[in-house]
Amino acid sequence: MSNLSSDYKKFLNPGIVSKLKSLELRARLVVEGFIVGLHKSPYHGFSVEFTEHRPYMQGDGLKDIDWKIFGKTEKFFIKQYEEETNLRSYILLDTSKSMDFASAGNVRKMEYAETLSAALGYLMVEQKDAVGLALYAEKIKKFLPPKATKSYLLEIFKQLAIIKPSDQTHTAEALNSLAEKIKRRGLVIIISDFFDDVESIIKSLKHFRYKNNEVIVFQILDPIERSFAFGSDAVFKDLETMEELTTQPYQIQKAYGEAMNQFIQSIKRECINSNIEYNLIETSMPYDKALLSYIQKRSKLN
Repeated sequence: MSNLSSDYKKFLNPGIVSKLKSLELRARLVVEGFIVGLHKSPYHGFSVEFTEHRPYMQGDGLKDIDWKIFGKTEKFFIKQYEEETNLRSYILLDTSKSMDFASAGNVRKMEYAETLSAALGYLMVEQKDAVGLALYAEKIKKFLPPKATKSYLLEIFKQLAIIKPSDQTHTAEALNSLAEKIKRRGLVIIISDFFDDVESIIKSLKHFRYKNNEVIVFQILDPIERSFAFGSDAVFKDLETMEELTTQPYQIQKAYGEAMNQFIQSIKRECINSNIEYNLIETSMPYDKALLSYIQKRSKLN
């Protein structure tokens, strides 16, 4: 990471990252920028080393202490062996047409989600975790079971790079099918705008918990989808049904805002009640918030 400039935040800016053509390069720079940022933030205690070491606890053998780490940090860390660190992770990505939206000045939700998925996959493989990928809309479009090799990660990048959002969202049906495909418990990460029936969404999310998986939800929204700040008269097109509606946004902005907030809070509340970690991510946000959420969840599973 010595090749990074001190202004690491530029590698976490969605607008800048989106200009990079290579998804592999995007993932690497986002992760490296994130790790550099950790050392400049209140989260100094986290680092990529946590995947191979854990803090010393009473009863641990002295032979397992990593004295090199002690020399650098003056803290005791225990070497953690591969069988202790290996985790099976699944990234489930919504590729329905609604994910193709972007307001002026922001990246498409799909592009943000692709880059986030790639960065999470990169981070997992660096941690010696196995990572898999599922793409879904009305049904499962692609399912790659978890593996922990860098060559396999390139296949995940390849699938992410060729996504073309299409079809309407049948979140519950697709997620229920995926819950049945996941035979061994692991960490399930679901990335979607969740524009579907809330009750059916929650039931499908609980399906993963019933099978004893840990679950992280990332709800990806464009800032204008929350504010509805379009200003003048506008024609709105449903990207999934192609229906059009002409309206004056300022007249319905308050009602829309209340409905959207209720929608978001319903998903968040039900996730919390079901011990599912919920994260609301706007496409204008740097990627570090999402990556930190994964790091914290991952460290709790050790």
